[in-house]
This record gives sequence, structure tokens and C-alpha cells, in this order.
Amino acid sequence: MSSTPENLSNTTTASGSEPKASKRWAISMFGTAVGAGILFLPISAGEGGVWPLLILTIIVGPLVFLAHRGLSRYVLSSDREDADITTTSEDHYGHAIGMVITVLYFLAILPIVLIYGVSITNTVDGFIQQQLHGPEIPRWLLALVLVGAMMLVMLFGQKLMLMITGWIVVPLILALFTFSIYLIPQWDFSAFSQAPSATGLLTAVWLAMPTVVFAFNHSPAISQFSLAMREEHGDDANAVASKTLGLASTILVVFTMLFVWSCVLAMGSDGMAQARASNDTVLTFMANTLDNPIIAYAGPIIAMAAITSSFFGHYLGAAEGAVGIIRAVRRTPREDFNAKTVQKIVAVLLFVITWLVAVANPQILDIIEQITGPVIAMILFILPVVGIYTIPALKPFRRQWVVNAFVVVFGLIAISGLVTQFFL
Repeated sequence: MSSTPENLSNTTTASGSEPKASKRWAISMFGTAVGAGILFLPISAGEGGVWPLLILTIIVGPLVFLAHRGLSRYVLSSDREDADITTTSEDHYGHAIGMVITVLYFLAILPIVLIYGVSITNTVDGFIQQQLHGPEIPRWLLALVLVGAMMLVMLFGQKLMLMITGWIVVPLILALFTFSIYLIPQWDFSAFSQAPSATGLLTAVWLAMPTVVFAFNHSPAISQFSLAMREEHGDDANAVASKTLGLASTILVVFTMLFVWSCVLAMGSDGMAQARASNDTVLTFMANTLDNPIIAYAGPIIAMAAITSSFFGHYLGAAEGAVGIIRAVRRTPREDFNAKTVQKIVAVLLFVITWLVAVANPQILDIIEQITGPVIAMILFILPVVGIYTIPALKPFRRQWVVNAFVVVFGLIAISGLVTQFFL
């Protein structure tokens, strides 16, 4: 996840500035979504074969756009100009429910930070041993160095983080696109002749939904984006936000699904199943299994860049959520709240937790499918639709009942990933 540039909120509305600002926001949200999630999506979405993947490709564009547009409208429903998601929730539903939404928002982001700790450790460990033929470094030490290095960047402040992220994102986008094209000669279309049963098809789509939600999620940028739209465009904020989100969603879906299809057609569903078992990203798995020196070295390097760029922004969101929870629990007036001290304590706790989870090396896709994807879906799909039918300011959108039903249904499908472990 890439963080949103701070100076976007200061963009003027002079002639010609709106398209430029919209493009910058679209790129920013694109960078927010394109991170480590895209490196696991081919595994989860492609493991069931090409036919479930085809269904996901058809529905993912409208789903991504409508869900994020709904969340933006939810934020803009507050009368306060500086209200974010948690503040808006408290304004409309009171302190208790606002607190619940703040906790859910934190829980949607924290597991992603933990995922990146595991992913960066696995990727670097494999690269050292497989490509560089180096020694096996004790996992506790390797995780300590890698997680500590990413945290060190955060300690130097947001400006350094934004600068490093800016260096990473554009080359990352170009590298992933080039990688997608490079795999085309290895595509195998024979899988299209193997039609699954109706039950198998629907089950594969169902199980992949949490990872799809995770991979395309750019909700951490929606609050700041919506606030900027309100500041720049006033009463036209919703209309301009919809156009910008449409542009971001289109670019994101086209780019991401090209990468997913390229990986799945090159490796097949059996290859994706093996990648899941290895607990590596799809690029790291291909680097270690394909006899191709370019993929062997480029794959892990691209994966490291994606994981690092995503870690920075999601860490900020997790830290801000934790601080918000502490403030809400203590009910301390904003002017009396020692945010810097609390932020230092939160930083230490997040570092220790991320390091310990990286050492434990849990199954990454299990975390995504059973925790992260479903909790994100609660915030992204369910909360805005509930707001439409309970918040007076959102009453005009109640007429769009088909759209609202579409978002809720697929949100519930993603949330149901929480219970798959009990039935499968």
C-alpha cells in the first residue's frame, strides 16, 4: 500500500487542475491496492482453475468500484469537514458503536502488517538460499533484521517513507506488467477444456472472495481522499469522487487481472496449489520452480519491493487505529492526549508482535481468507450500505437498491470466509 501524498489536499480547483488532481489520486489509490496482496491473488483465485477465475474477473470491476464509492459516500455524509471513517461513525451512531467500528478498522489492517512480516522473511530467506546459494540464517535473526529495517524507515518520519515508497511504486508497476507479458509464451489454454461441476465452481469463487477483497482493497486511502474531495469541490465532492474512483478501479482491475491470468495460465491450478503449500508469494514460487534465470532473480526482487511498499502504508493505518482505540478507551480530550508517547508505545508493540509472527511463520493465505479479507469486507461492503439506510444524508442513494444488494451479497460471501475452517 502506498501512502497518499500529503499535498493532494491542497490542490486548487482552478481550470485544468481537477483532471490533474484526479489522476494523481487515482494513481495514489492504485498504489495503495497494488502491494503484496496481488502476489497472493493468483494462488487463491487460480487454485480452483480458470472458470472460477473467469467469473471473478467479470464481477471484480463493478465490485471494487461500487464498494469503495460507497465508503467514500459514507465518509462524506458527516457534517464535519475533518471527519474520517471512525469520527463519522461516532457522529452518526454514538461513542459505543463508533468504538466498535474503530476496533474493526484496526483489526482489518493489523493482520496485513503481520502478513508482510511473514512474507518479507520468507522471500528474503528463499532468495538467499535458492538464488544466492548463501547460508541458512536463523529465522528469528533474519525476521528481526528485516522487520526492524522496515520499522526504522518509519521512525525517520512520514516524509522519508513517502520518498522511498515513491521510488518503489512506479518501477514495481512496470516490473509486474513486464513480468505478465514475459509469461505469455508459457500460457497453456488446455485448462479451459476442463469444466468443473456447478458446486465446485461456486465453492472456488466463494473461497477466493476474501483474497480478492484483500488484493483490491484501497480503503485506507478513502478517508483522506474523501476529505480532500470535500475541501476541493464542496457540494460536487461525491460526483468528482465517483469519477476518480472509477478511473482508479479500471486501471487497477485491468493491471491486476492481467498479472493473475498470466501467472495462472503459465503455472496452472496444480502449480497454484503447490505455491499455497510453499507459503510463498507467486513470484517467489515461480522463481524457485521454473528453470528461468530472469524469473529466478527478478521474481523475489519484485516481491520484496511490493511487500515493502505495502508495509509502510498499512503500518501507518494500524498505528493510527491503535492510537485511536487508546484515545477512545481513555476518553481523553484531544488537547490533553499525549499522542507522541502513545505512538512510541504502539510502535514498540507492533514491532514485537510483527517479529514474533514472522518467526512463527503461519500460513499467510489462511490469515487472509479467515481474518483479513472478511474483516475488510465488513468495513468496505456492509458499513456503507447500512449507512445508506440509517443516515438521513445518504437517503438519496436508497433508490439504488440493486447496487446496494450486489455489494452486500458479495460482502457477505467474503465475510463467510471466517467460518470456512469449521465446515471444510
